[in-house]
Amino acid sequence: MKRMTMSLEEAKLKILALKGSMVEMDVNRGRKKIDKISGTIKDIYPSVFTVQTTTEKVQTFSYYDVLCGNIKFTNSL
Repeated sequence: MKRMTMSLEEAKLKILALKGSMVEMDVNRGRKKIDKISGTIKDIYPSVFTVQTTTEKVQTFSYYDVLCGNIKFTNSL
């Protein structure tokens, strides 16, 4: 079975396309803890992006986490 891989630049472009959009994410925090986050992708930086959650909290994530599968976008609203 062929495995699809994404480059860092592709991950950045996909997240850039979602900037300003409402998204839902599953975030693997380790030790079998998965957080479900709904929010808007607020800012894009060279190494990280920020998400403003529906509770008005801003969280920062790295593109590397998207590549590793620690962050999965479950639904773009």
